[in-house]
Amino acid sequence: MNDDTEENRPRYEKGLPGYHDFLGRVTGAPPALSALTLRLWLAGFGMLFCLVSGALLVGYLPPLAWFGWLLIALGVIAVIDFAWVAHRKRRGEPG
Repeated sequence: MNDDTEENRPRYEKGLPGYHDFLGRVTGAPPALSALTLRLWLAGFGMLFCLVSGALLVGYLPPLAWFGWLLIALGVIAVIDFAWVAHRKRRGEPG
């Protein structure tokens, strides 16, 4: 089943309340909508910060190269998160 079909677009544009909130039904909290724009900005900042800082540490401070590689790994994770959130926004989810 393809979730990106035109039949599903109005459903995505309306929002998918509470699908990510597992405790919402237990606690009685109202359904929440994801703040995708905020997540996109945070993932972009984390991506740039981690990749640039990691490259600088690896290149200019060899004793801290291990920390630089850790930052680069976190930057790659941020790239994946950025791509996924951008996909969700392009699909039409609000936020």
